[in-house]
Amino acid sequence: MSNQYLVAALYKFVHLSDFADLRAPLLAFCEARDVRGTLLLAEEGINGTIAGPEQGIRAVLAHLRQDPRLASLEHKESWADSQPFYRMKVKLKREIVTMGVPNIHAATMAGQYVRPEDWNELIDDPDVVVVDTRNDYEVSIGTFAGAVNPKTASFTEFPEWVKEQSREGGVLHGKARIAMFCTGGIRCEKSTAYLRTQGFDNVYHLEGGILKYLETVPEENSRWNGQCFVFDERVSVGHGLRQGEYTFCRACRMPLSLADRESPMYEEGVSCPSCHGKHTEEQLQRFRERQKQVLLARARRQRHIGVRAQQKAQPGPDAPAGAEAAVESRVAARH
Repeated sequence: MSNQYLVAALYKFVHLSDFADLRAPLLAFCEARDVRGTLLLAEEGINGTIAGPEQGIRAVLAHLRQDPRLASLEHKESWADSQPFYRMKVKLKREIVTMGVPNIHAATMAGQYVRPEDWNELIDDPDVVVVDTRNDYEVSIGTFAGAVNPKTASFTEFPEWVKEQSREGGVLHGKARIAMFCTGGIRCEKSTAYLRTQGFDNVYHLEGGILKYLETVPEENSRWNGQCFVFDERVSVGHGLRQGEYTFCRACRMPLSLADRESPMYEEGVSCPSCHGKHTEEQLQRFRERQKQVLLARARRQRHIGVRAQQKAQPGPDAPAGAEAAVESRVAARH
């Protein structure tokens, strides 16, 4: 693995009153060790995805855990064949995952953790409502069998969905037990905390998220169907966290399957079945010129970085940290 990059996804809800003061030293520490990605700091905690040489990542994690408030910080690891991020960013935010509802204290109000080894038994119970808290485009490529898809475009839409579905006739109305899951666990910390403020007492969430489940539970025992969307150039992973078949549409950033890429509506770097017919002729010309430069850079075995300035779209506010860097890296030649 000497030629691979270690990717670490981390988060922790904890009160950081001095979070603004942590930014500059943390950025300098990461850059000095050739670690890249994005870390978000807020009064409610830290959230991030970083990648780099193994020694550098281990050093950053140790540095963070030297702070007594972050001593119990957990992270999830995977490997990439090349650096999935262009640069290192440490950003100051109001929330480390944006729900937009004040006074949701996930550090103290989150629901009950369920270990990946115990998750199947919980969701197999017909009296348990299983909810996928991710956005619709993430759910579209994989989810747990029988899970409810709220069909949200952003995590900020989730509270309204809960209110609607709590009314008579809704999927949450009169339900005593609700199980929630997301990619790495961070959204579920907030979503279960929010449900508790709405009067739901028996709320559970998958500890470590889908990624930990796919890493831990043998495929033959799994209730997972499809792939898990991730916010970096791997695009998707499956059981054992093996990289999946999906790529990104460079025009709209939607994940593309092999079938999508065989569609007559797909033009590499220009359009896909999700965005075909939605761009102006001027945009299409710009996309084609960008793709031409990408192919030229690829032929030179270089990454096409110059197109970053053209990318104005941002990931959803609920995306794990690192998604903004992924927006930049998605337009580069695939590694």
